[in-house]
Amino acid sequence: MTAPLPGHTVSTLNALQPVLQVQNVSLEYRTAQRVVRATHEVSFEVDRSDRFVLLGPSGCGKSTLLKAVAGFIQPVAGSIQLDGNPVHEPGPDRIVVFQEFDQLPPWKTVKQNVMFPLLASRTLKRKEAEERALHYLDKVGLAAFAEAYPHTLSGGMKARVAIARALAMQPKILLMDEPFAALDALTRRKMQEELLELWEEVRFTLLFVTHSIEEALVVGNRILLLSPHPGRVRAEINSQRFDLHSLGGIDFQHSAQRIHRLLFDQDIAVGSADDLGFADVRIAY
Repeated sequence: MTAPLPGHTVSTLNALQPVLQVQNVSLEYRTAQRVVRATHEVSFEVDRSDRFVLLGPSGCGKSTLLKAVAGFIQPVAGSIQLDGNPVHEPGPDRIVVFQEFDQLPPWKTVKQNVMFPLLASRTLKRKEAEERALHYLDKVGLAAFAEAYPHTLSGGMKARVAIARALAMQPKILLMDEPFAALDALTRRKMQEELLELWEEVRFTLLFVTHSIEEALVVGNRILLLSPHPGRVRAEINSQRFDLHSLGGIDFQHSAQRIHRLLFDQDIAVGSADDLGFADVRIAY
């Protein structure tokens, strides 16, 4: 049985109190036939300015975990805290970017789409909301498209609007649920590059869900590996040394293969981290 990890690998970016603490969280959902356990006793912590990735195969509960952090789903066991405060419902301190970019209302311009949550939540008045919207549209390279409508944009541009809208709320943590999965390979790589460049500038805290090992290594500085259904913590890896320039490299490919073993090889024993080639990995069983 997977046990909670004893502590966590503190990010070298910021070793202060974690922004997010997930402790022994089990999540369930009901189908017409039965109750299904999505995750079982999952624990992890996200530090300020982390790019923390939840990685696992389809059906392991990683997106369900993200929704629980967002406050859309309540755990049947365990707790979720943001800056020490329990998470019980959605809030403007946690903004989600989903995979589907049709969430942008088509009757609103790009600028209006970014302004909308600022006005709806009464975070800012209209003038200030417009200024902030234009600021973040500039950050994502879409200042020239502020008055355009979503149907005139490419998939990658819609993704950037969604990211600008989320960052404009200045949340404590940005939640991204496989945001680039629907994009073609070239656009996906470009979006990964732009996300990392934006992070270098803004240093927001990111919780990112993916089922791609390569994307996890590129985007994340820390990766939590979840087992096949129901999701349990297999290991946590520090992956700071990798970036887009690492793609195709021997070390990168070997690391991807080792992660695959950690995810699916039931015979890996505690203490075998050195054999897998990771300098900073904890295995939980």
